[in-house]
Amino acid sequence: MEARLEQYIHEFIRWVPDPIESILILLLAFGLGLIIHKIVYRILTRVTENRDLFWRSLVQRTRRPLRLAILTWVLSLGVVIAPLNSEQESVLRHILLLCFIVLLGWMARTALHIWTTVYLRRFKLDAEDNLLARKHVTQSRIMERVAATAIIAVTISAALMTFPGVRQYGVSLLASAGVAGIVLGLALQPVLKNLFAGIQLAITQPIRIDDALLVEGEWGKVEEITSTYVVVKLWDWRRLILPLGYFIEKPFQNWTREGAALIGTVIIYLDYSVPVSVIRRKVEEIAAASPLWDRDVVNVAVTDFKESVMEVRILVSASNAGRAFDLRCEVREKLIDFIQANYPSSLPKVRAEGTSDAAGRATAAEASQSTPLQS
Repeated sequence: MEARLEQYIHEFIRWVPDPIESILILLLAFGLGLIIHKIVYRILTRVTENRDLFWRSLVQRTRRPLRLAILTWVLSLGVVIAPLNSEQESVLRHILLLCFIVLLGWMARTALHIWTTVYLRRFKLDAEDNLLARKHVTQSRIMERVAATAIIAVTISAALMTFPGVRQYGVSLLASAGVAGIVLGLALQPVLKNLFAGIQLAITQPIRIDDALLVEGEWGKVEEITSTYVVVKLWDWRRLILPLGYFIEKPFQNWTREGAALIGTVIIYLDYSVPVSVIRRKVEEIAAASPLWDRDVVNVAVTDFKESVMEVRILVSASNAGRAFDLRCEVREKLIDFIQANYPSSLPKVRAEGTSDAAGRATAAEASQSTPLQS
């Protein structure tokens, strides 16, 4: 037992020759790297002080990656200078190589995020006409997530391939590419489906951020588009979560595809005795007095004749879906008040004729059913 312990100690001493000198050299290199980083960062900050927002943001957001880059470079020089054996030098070089790979991925991801953020600053989603803004925001966000996923995947793959065991596994997997390809394809089918659906959404843009949708019988606005799903904020603040592939494979209504303006429809059923020209003038008066109307479309037309009533369709336009809904409600309320006050007999009624025994019941039924019908 003692002989084996002594053997382990000798092997450890052999693996760590001149440990104090090596540690001092590496610590010195580490401290030198921190000093160099501080100097370089100050220089870059002053150089980009009067440059555009992208370069200033890039310098500020890459402070930690820059520190890692300088420390990796200085420590690699320290490994060369320090009295290390081949095994120690190989381990340290491998660690530094992993740091360098992570550094490249980190820098690429940070630069991508800064560029996307700076690019989207010129577009305002809260503008009155935000069609162009919604188009660019949606496309940029989706492509950013796809590119970020690709950067992370390549970084992890490159880091794993530095290990001999992983490389051998990759070679053996490549040798049996037939079966492995089928298994991998089946396992990654949902991921790949969402990935390609995201790319297709970014290119074709059937939906955009802040689009008004009617989907699954619910009305709401697109709140967020991730790399796998879409969040629709419904009118009552609920969230409807749908996979990306849904908007490629299934039909839905997009109320703001080419513009936010919409035409709202109000249907009301009136007795044949009502003067349509008076209703038309009143609707035009209601629309003109409403701040919700966009001064574009207002129309009143008799669209159908029923057995006892006629169907009157009213069209009014507004700048967006929310205003169109509120304007429809306003037209309904003010129009029914006008008809009740001026033409109460024009509201639809159910009339019944019978014997004197049923006269009371007919009158009660007529009174109870003298209510307007509306859409």
